[in-house]
Amino acid sequence: MGKALLGCIADDFTGASDLANNLVRSGMRTIQFIGLPAEGDIAALGADAWIIALKSRTAPVAEAVDQSLEALRWLERQGCTQIMFKYCSTFDSTQEGNIGPVSEALLQAMQEDFTIACPAFPETGRTVYRGHLFVNDALLNESGMENHPLTPMTDANLVRFLAKQTRLPVGLIRYDHIAAGESAVRERITALKKEGVKIAVVDALSNNDLFTVGRAVKSLRFITGGSGIALGLPENFRQQGQLAPYKPMPMSPQPGRSAVLSGSASIATNRQVSHWVDSGRPAFRIDPLKIADGEDIAGQALEFAADEESFLIYATSLPDQVKHVQQILGASTAGKLVERTLGQIALGLYSAGIRKFVIAGGESSGAVVQALGIRILRIGEQIDPGVPVMESIDRPARLALKSGNFGSEDFFAKAIARLSGVQS
Repeated sequence: MGKALLGCIADDFTGASDLANNLVRSGMRTIQFIGLPAEGDIAALGADAWIIALKSRTAPVAEAVDQSLEALRWLERQGCTQIMFKYCSTFDSTQEGNIGPVSEALLQAMQEDFTIACPAFPETGRTVYRGHLFVNDALLNESGMENHPLTPMTDANLVRFLAKQTRLPVGLIRYDHIAAGESAVRERITALKKEGVKIAVVDALSNNDLFTVGRAVKSLRFITGGSGIALGLPENFRQQGQLAPYKPMPMSPQPGRSAVLSGSASIATNRQVSHWVDSGRPAFRIDPLKIADGEDIAGQALEFAADEESFLIYATSLPDQVKHVQQILGASTAGKLVERTLGQIALGLYSAGIRKFVIAGGESSGAVVQALGIRILRIGEQIDPGVPVMESIDRPARLALKSGNFGSEDFFAKAIARLSGVQS
């Protein structure tokens, strides 16, 4: 099938599947690797885009940089002509990183002098205007993301925020340039380069804006952003005659039991959990304090699930509850306890014959996928914006990896139906 055209490095697993979803929607055959691939992993694969999903968003800065550089070297060896570093559309990060340091390291490693930072994904309510990130109608720091347990976002000004993370000069491609079209964006990039700017935050309010930006950056070998910008990239390869027509095949029917595992504390996931519970569906809550006290919560969860056809096991909590647990255990310890427990539960469920998993939250998805030993995923059709059906290539399993803030209130039931091959 030839070498991949687009090589992508994602800083978490749900973000990688979000990116894969948009590439597939835009007509690119896409394969997602969990962690750095082995050379033999590509022998029987054909794809236009390859995504390496790392668990680097909350890793120490040096570790995140090293993992990302290793992924870059692998993708370059495969002959990818454009590289993308993908992070969350809510710019999830800390004051120290990892978006700025990783972007800087990749830019320098590729010996390029300019890139963009385009997190906007209007379909899911993420827009950027005058360099400020909005989630629906709220500024990022007033959207609930300020309460994120691991990466609280307290500044919506991305130019200012990113400048704190990198030694490289940061600029802005304002909306008036985007509205003026592709040529105006290119002219703005040229002007920013002359000013010495190395990374430019990009305004975008609609998918049309993302298509404009996508066309304008087709000559850049390295770009950064959320999954939204991926909507505008495939057409560049198509115009060059490098991309054959492609549409994902629907998943065949797959009977059997299904599990929903949720660790996200986002507003959207809290609503999804409430909707499931209020509907009278089976649910088991994980209490991190009980895990810390030595209770066999994983065993209790597996016992609860033994006779259920479809069920929810969740650690999802409201912000005040999360803060209470973090005050007692510490944020890092609480997160690791939940992730380890969800991984243990997933492995137990898989041993019991369950092959369909809906997972909510980036860190939770990483823990579960790694526990199951899944390494390569084929991307199917979209369930909700940002979330596709995924099928493991290397061992039997179907997955939906949901970023915390994505999905409708009834997403869990909808995802189970799609994983089962039921078309909407």
